[in-house]
Amino acid sequence: MTPPRTITVAFTGASGLPYGVRLVECLLQAGCRVWLLYSQVAQIVARQEMDWNLPARPAEVEAELSARFAAAPGQLRVFGREEWFAPPASGSNPPDAMVVCPCTVATLASIAGGLSQNLIERAADVVIKEGRKLVLVPRETPYSAIHLENMLKLARLGVCILPPNPGFYHHPQTVKDLVDFVVARILDQLGVPHSLMARWGEDRERAG
Repeated sequence: MTPPRTITVAFTGASGLPYGVRLVECLLQAGCRVWLLYSQVAQIVARQEMDWNLPARPAEVEAELSARFAAAPGQLRVFGREEWFAPPASGSNPPDAMVVCPCTVATLASIAGGLSQNLIERAADVVIKEGRKLVLVPRETPYSAIHLENMLKLARLGVCILPPNPGFYHHPQTVKDLVDFVVARILDQLGVPHSLMARWGEDRERAG
């Protein structure tokens, strides 16, 4: 039996936390194992954008999200920022892929510089050095030349830079539709099946 894919997801302090939470939900629904990391500023964003008091204790976050998304026992694990013995911190136990969503430009810069000052940055460094898929979802506008140079450096290393820019050709009716558009693009990069929205040309084929 093929073991479930393991995806590390990191929430940082950029705007756009609904993208990250929806991504975790979809990954769990798809049967993936999720290792979740989050920054201190992500707790502030959670209150601002989602009226969610994201607990400081990883165990509480793990219990809350496991219950909310009906995760199987052990399917979701949440680690603290300085939990250096967590699996994502070592190349001896890398995930299949990692997504930083939303990703601050500061986190992006730290990853580009290989700083590894906290578990999120270290986990990303591990994924790069082990040749696994890394997707960064930077929510910032406009981008400065510094931001773009950091993105180019990472893109040349094979990192996927996926700004959360929703399309409108599918005629979104709700904020959830816009969120799902971006999450669908992330899942496509991970090779995780989903049915969040019709793919380009499918509606026309059905109509025909």
